[in-house]
Amino acid sequence: MDLEHVILETDGHKVKMTINKPETLNALNTSLYNQIEQACNDIRRRLDEGEDIRCVIVTGAGEKSFVAGADISEMSTMNLAEAQRFGVECNRAFRNLETLPVPTVAALNGYTLGGGLELALACDLRIASKKARLAFPETGLGITPGSGGTQRLSRLAGPAVAMEMIFTGRMINGEEALNMGIVSDTAEPEELMNVVNAFCDKICQKAPIAIRAAKRAIRRGLECDTDTGLAFEIEAFSQCFTTEDQKEGMRGFLEKRKDIVYKNK
Repeated sequence: MDLEHVILETDGHKVKMTINKPETLNALNTSLYNQIEQACNDIRRRLDEGEDIRCVIVTGAGEKSFVAGADISEMSTMNLAEAQRFGVECNRAFRNLETLPVPTVAALNGYTLGGGLELALACDLRIASKKARLAFPETGLGITPGSGGTQRLSRLAGPAVAMEMIFTGRMINGEEALNMGIVSDTAEPEELMNVVNAFCDKICQKAPIAIRAAKRAIRRGLECDTDTGLAFEIEAFSQCFTTEDQKEGMRGFLEKRKDIVYKNK
């Protein structure tokens, strides 16, 4: 499939995925969900082939919107079977993004509504413009969130926050999202990508095998009981001791060096 409305750009160890349909405020439809999944598959392929990708940034084109929800015109005439199929495709795309081996950071540059907020929640971390606006307006349209919103927001910010936002459809700004724990930081609109890139550069400077192992342990731990999660953590921790990066990192620390360079080996 041609990625007509998803752009992948590489900058060193970072890959930026841009949802590029600004004329519709980057609204999602079936084609775009499929393109997001294809883009994730491309990143996986590059990782499998040994490309040293250490972080993925997800954002929307234009100044007004990250992703302003799903295409209502496409959904308005769906029957039960079509809605179920649509939900499966949406969730498959976002789950693909969520389970990428490397950290993912969403740069919320404007309206982040409905499916757009669900896309952001499928990323590991989020940084918002101070002018960003986040909401789940679905109940005002006679539906519920259908791409993970009920599940991911309640896990991230707690069930009370999820219920309040979903039940009322209230729109919040970047600072409110920060106070709720939905985003990790905010920035002035013109500085957003600089802040996001600087944040991702810090991730890229750490041991990438350890970062990937930590992500895997955290994600698995969210889906199981504590004892099982601790077993995953022990496995992640101990496997790091088979890497060159662990030896270089600890040797550099003991030698009080500041020139530690991790080679992803």
